[in-house]
Amino acid sequence: MKLNENVQITGKNCVLVPYEPCHVKKYHKWMEDEEIRRLTGSERLSLKEEYEMQKSWREDEDKLTFIVLNKEDSEEENRMVGDVNLFISTSASSENPSEDVTEGEVEIMIAEPSGRGKGIGEEAVSLIISWALKNLQINVFRAKITDDNTPSLSLFQKKLGFEQVGYSTAFKEYTLELPQDRLISHFSKVLENSEIEEYKRV
Repeated sequence: MKLNENVQITGKNCVLVPYEPCHVKKYHKWMEDEEIRRLTGSERLSLKEEYEMQKSWREDEDKLTFIVLNKEDSEEENRMVGDVNLFISTSASSENPSEDVTEGEVEIMIAEPSGRGKGIGEEAVSLIISWALKNLQINVFRAKITDDNTPSLSLFQKKLGFEQVGYSTAFKEYTLELPQDRLISHFSKVLENSEIEEYKRV
C-alpha cells in the first residue's frame, strides 16, 4: 500500500517499517520453511517471484504490510523478525445491509525465534490496528487462525482481546473478531505511546 510507503512506527518493543526490496532476501529465506508456509497459508516462491510479490504488495491498495524489526542497534536486515499485514475488504453491514463496512483481516508472523516471547507480536498487531483505525477508518478487525496454531490463538484471544465468531471445518481455522468496545478503549490510544516518523531507506 502506497499510503504507508514512508511510514515508520516505533513502539516499546519493535519498529514497523515498509516492506522494501532490501528485506526480500531474508523474507524469502523465512518462506523456505515449510511450517511457516503452512501456518501462513503461503505458497513457495522463487527469489525472483518474491521480489515481484514485494512490488505488487507496494502497489496493492487492499494490502497494508509492515516489516517488524527488533530494537537492536545493527543493520536493518539483521533486525528483521517478521511481518504484520492487514488485508482490506468491504462487506454489507450486519446492522444495516444497505451500508458497506470496511474490514481489516490481520496477520502476524514472527519468523525469527529470537523475536518470540518478548511482546513483539502483540505490539506489532496493536500498532497496525491503531494506525489503520486512525488513517484508514477501519472499524472491523478480524483474524483467521488454524486450530492448531496455539501461540497465535493465545496472542489474539488472551492478549489482544479478540473473540471467536466462526469456525471453518473445511480449513480447520477459527475466525476471530475484535469487539468494538475493546477497539475503542484500548487500540484507539496505542499510537499515543509510539513514535511515527518518515522512514529513511537504507
